[in-house]
Amino acid sequence: MRLSAVLFVIAVSVALSGSVTIKSLVFPAESSDSYVELVPLKPMEMRAFTLCMNVATELKGEREVIFFAYRTRDFDELNVWRELDGRLSFALSGESVYFDVPQLGALRTHLCVTWDSKSGAAAIFMDGRKSLTKIYKKGHTIRSGGKVLLGQDPDVYMGEYDAKQSFVGEICDLNMWDTVLSDSTIKDLVSGKKVERGNVFDWETTQPKISGRVEVIDCEQ
Repeated sequence: MRLSAVLFVIAVSVALSGSVTIKSLVFPAESSDSYVELVPLKPMEMRAFTLCMNVATELKGEREVIFFAYRTRDFDELNVWRELDGRLSFALSGESVYFDVPQLGALRTHLCVTWDSKSGAAAIFMDGRKSLTKIYKKGHTIRSGGKVLLGQDPDVYMGEYDAKQSFVGEICDLNMWDTVLSDSTIKDLVSGKKVERGNVFDWETTQPKISGRVEVIDCEQ
């Protein structure tokens, strides 16, 4: 009876704490052959999106860094970058839109990118704080049929990786929706409140396909 009571108290304490253990991807070194492929839950033909992840990197002012790459046979459909000068940017099949925000560093940052085709509204969120809104690629559609990679920027479909653009650091809890989440919902994500998981990528269920030297560790949310 006493053991059962202790186990019950532990179970209740874990439930009340709300902590969840999820996988985290560590890219330990610059490379031209280490990457992770993610398979979406649905075709990635989109006219709006919210992409969120927790990210940390110590590459400051050394070079540009790719965070997320989605490429079809002929186009870079969606790439998210940390530029050489520290700005964050993303590109939809062409020129990028840039945001002058605080430098990312070794402390994990909750990063979100949002875009809506109807209005062209594009923004960056860092730990729940929203950048100014920029108008970008109004009327554009992201095409389906490509591959999503973390860690490398493919200059051709699934190939020609440049080590000097590779990601070095840690990425976890990446989720993507085919809608623009509200500002309050993104703040709820940062604070750990229960939010409906991504319908394009759900980190709790996705099975990353790892190539090269990428370590998978457990981290607590």
